[in-house]
Amino acid sequence: MKIICAVAAMAVLVGPGRSQRLPEITSPFQGRWDLVLTAPDGSTSPRWMDYVESRDPLIRIQPRGGSVHPAYDVNVDGPHITLVMDRATAKHGAVTWDLKIKNKVMTGTQTSGGEIVQIKGVKAPELKREQAPKVWTKPEAIFDGKDLSGWEPIPATAKNNWVAEDGNLVNTAHGANIKTTRKFDDFKLHIEFNCPEDGNSGIYLRGRYEVQVEYEKVDANDKFHSIGAIYGFIAPDAELPRKPGTWETFDITLVGRFVTIVRNKIKTVDNREIPGITGGALDSNEGEQGPFYIQGDHTGGMKYRNITVQLPKE
Repeated sequence: MKIICAVAAMAVLVGPGRSQRLPEITSPFQGRWDLVLTAPDGSTSPRWMDYVESRDPLIRIQPRGGSVHPAYDVNVDGPHITLVMDRATAKHGAVTWDLKIKNKVMTGTQTSGGEIVQIKGVKAPELKREQAPKVWTKPEAIFDGKDLSGWEPIPATAKNNWVAEDGNLVNTAHGANIKTTRKFDDFKLHIEFNCPEDGNSGIYLRGRYEVQVEYEKVDANDKFHSIGAIYGFIAPDAELPRKPGTWETFDITLVGRFVTIVRNKIKTVDNREIPGITGGALDSNEGEQGPFYIQGDHTGGMKYRNITVQLPKE
């Protein structure tokens, strides 16, 4: 990694024999960034990155799909960065980014296999609330158990295998994801799930942050990608017994960026900050409301029920 920028503290003379140390000059890239990539055909997709001068790795990137990971071969020259987002493999060449900052807006290009994609980004909002909600509304059902009212499959090109069956929201086979037509800001979500052996799904908060749901082989995932994790970012504090094929519960509170997860009445994530979007996010507009969405594009056999939400009471 090569860094060429004035990030050192400077001293200036203030009268004979006296000096005053000025504050450190930090890189304009410092912080978290919500990004949008625009392909030559006009289609867009979200990304995220953060830059922390005191950390190794200096830069992390959330690609489209998969998990957050370090950027490679980073070169920083003031308001200009080049990096490798994905290294070359036997199947594909390297994916490289060339980024600049002007007027607090990041712009640049992604190059891969001769295709050039435009990158544009802004600083991610802090989403800090002055105070947490003290009173919440009564639980409101957002799935009535009878049909898919209030829900819609995504993307439109995928086969929808979600049905309402015996009061449950069931994904009969691998196919489309499904999301609420309503959007939400801060909330308390109660949801019950039944994940079969070798099942893999996820519950997306505001359509951007995945709570992992899986019962893959025990050694298939580390703790940051196991059931109850905020995928790639936050691992559960407690490991609970495996219960594939049985009904379990999540009670999830999200206020700003801070999430608390109670699984089967045991708190496994306690008011932790979610740094940024996860791989299947619908968009990178973190300051906006968003839907709940449930993954159906991994495996079939997933069941959900008793899905209710509480909102801050004014």
